[in-house]
Amino acid sequence: MSAPIQIGVDPGGSPITIDIVELLATRLLVQGNSGSGKSHLLRRILEESAAIVQQVVIDPEGDFVTLADLFGHIVVDGAAYSAAELTRLAARIREHRASVVLALDGLEIEAQMRCAALFLSALFDAPREQWFPALVVVDEAQMFAPAAAGEVSDEARRLSLTAMTNLMCRGRKRGLAGIVATQRLAKLAKNVAAEASNFLMGRTFLDIDMARAADLLGMERRQAEQIRDLARGQFLGLGPAISRRPVAVRIGPVRTGARVMAHELAPPPTAAPGQLHALLHADLHLDDGPACASPPPPSAPEAETLIERIEAVPLVAAEDIEEGQAVAVPQGEIDAAVDGILFEMAVEEGCTFQPPAKLFQDFSVRCRMQRITAGQVGMAQFRRRFAMALAGVTDASASPWREILRVAGSLSDDLLAPFLVIAHAAHTGAPCPDDHELARIYGTNSLGRIRRLLEHYERSGLIVVRTDFSGRRSVAIPELGLSTEPLEA
Repeated sequence: MSAPIQIGVDPGGSPITIDIVELLATRLLVQGNSGSGKSHLLRRILEESAAIVQQVVIDPEGDFVTLADLFGHIVVDGAAYSAAELTRLAARIREHRASVVLALDGLEIEAQMRCAALFLSALFDAPREQWFPALVVVDEAQMFAPAAAGEVSDEARRLSLTAMTNLMCRGRKRGLAGIVATQRLAKLAKNVAAEASNFLMGRTFLDIDMARAADLLGMERRQAEQIRDLARGQFLGLGPAISRRPVAVRIGPVRTGARVMAHELAPPPTAAPGQLHALLHADLHLDDGPACASPPPPSAPEAETLIERIEAVPLVAAEDIEEGQAVAVPQGEIDAAVDGILFEMAVEEGCTFQPPAKLFQDFSVRCRMQRITAGQVGMAQFRRRFAMALAGVTDASASPWREILRVAGSLSDDLLAPFLVIAHAAHTGAPCPDDHELARIYGTNSLGRIRRLLEHYERSGLIVVRTDFSGRRSVAIPELGLSTEPLEA
């Protein structure tokens, strides 16, 4: 399965894409001097993948908060919350798969490092059942994973570097795919940069950075000079999610922008020096308050309020995301689309042998590819609905499935699918499924385990297994008055 998004075009005008599914497993490193277009590139990736995968942005300059206007990201002001509140917020973000921007522009550098470390660690420490796929974008990563000690305390540097290392080295198994952007590779800790398998290298001028970029791209040292000649918004890309050979790409347009934009040149005022002197020094002795008082910024919402907003992320379609308009879709249509995805997964070979967390990640990606946010389908509900899809349950509210599911209410989710398959055969008058079919549904190669499972169903009073003198097995569900046909031995 793949989920390509177009980030731009090559010199010949052909589209260049990034496969988000591959990126989740292989991570991305972006380098470029200030003004090379790194933030534009990150914004393009975030905008194009907003409907496909959850996103968490660590934003030290507050440049990406405008994603909230068009794509519904929740902005978390790192300066407004305590350490305990940030930890709770991060836990809820993983649980409810909300896309967020952690804005740190209101903090000093050391406080930014501590805040980012706390936030990333809480994402990393989520329980296994919440290891959902998410892109974690860290802009100006050299601030959070510095290669050398700076003016910040050793404790802050250690905390931040540990969190960044965990993200890049161990985050993949937890569904966290790091995208780190830096102005200089030489300033970024090597154990963080080395874990990326995909690279997008923009303009840089220092020989040491050009040499490292050329090495990562598999280019000869004499070819490194072309990195210096890249224009703004041009990058060289390489990696399994991009291209197997270095490819030049001009990044495409974006629909959102930073809050602060660079202004064009403006000539200084033409007032006489004497007039300017008088304007600058007028009433300096007064101490009645600031000469130009700007309105106070709006206060950040309380932690409880923000948590409620995260929990309230609805299960909605986003078909008109290009126009930035939310689309209200009837719940019935959304459930039908989700059921279609589940049935599509259920017929794939070997699907039942995959861990539930991996199946749920696959389900989440497929939902977002169809522009559906699976915000109301938790892990437990997914396992139950997937078991129903394996059994061919098309309408859980219809008779007799409503009664069958009521009878199966005492079963845990991992034991549900084989029982539903047996119940489906009993309802349709089909022969009892054999041990090999039940083993495939259950996700095991052990036939003995299936026999023990049937014994468990029988001890629980759910079924009665009958074997006639010719060795043919049939299964009855006494509470429903249903029975399968005998299975030929």
